[in-house]
Amino acid sequence: MTFRCWAHRVAFVVLAFVGTTAVASAEVVTFDAATGLGAFEFLATGDGKPGEWSIIKSDAIQGLAQTGTDPTDNRFPIAVYRTFSDRNVDLSTRFMAMSGKVDQAGGVIFRLTSANDYYVVRANALENNVRFYRVRAGRREMIAGADAPVPGKAWHTLGVVAKGDRFTVSFDGQELFTATDGTFPDGGRVGLWTKADSVTWFERFEAKSLD
Repeated sequence: MTFRCWAHRVAFVVLAFVGTTAVASAEVVTFDAATGLGAFEFLATGDGKPGEWSIIKSDAIQGLAQTGTDPTDNRFPIAVYRTFSDRNVDLSTRFMAMSGKVDQAGGVIFRLTSANDYYVVRANALENNVRFYRVRAGRREMIAGADAPVPGKAWHTLGVVAKGDRFTVSFDGQELFTATDGTFPDGGRVGLWTKADSVTWFERFEAKSLD
């Protein structure tokens, strides 16, 4: 696939995306028009270089991509959506893991209060699994997970429904597992997540409040 990619270090990113469509308390980002600037705040958890985020465009897709290939294992570039914050949420993203030797992962984050404190659900094409973690004081701790085929260079849909201390994780339209945890009982921000040298494209991000 040929595409034009404008990649900048995180400190210099100016994003153009499809503004959000808001229906009641739901917001959908599809990145298909330049109707807004700076919809995301770009942060990082762990070590290594900052994320390199860009808008990608081709005849087939427009989306948001993390293109940095720093292989530091404890490197987690995150894109925090600026205009949405809540406790009980229904989140999903459509993503494609393009490449990576250490990892090929994409995920959604929620109840974020800082770059070092949040929940994350992610899928990994190298490991063929989906995992649910809490990141507390910058340390990632697995809560639950399930094996699932996650072919690289293919589109997948990853979602989570968070209600109180109960979390339901779905992948490609099927519920994979549920889990409970009380680490972050309050509301917080939401966004997108990658790991290490994962080059990951995000075509769609949807956030819906359940409160």
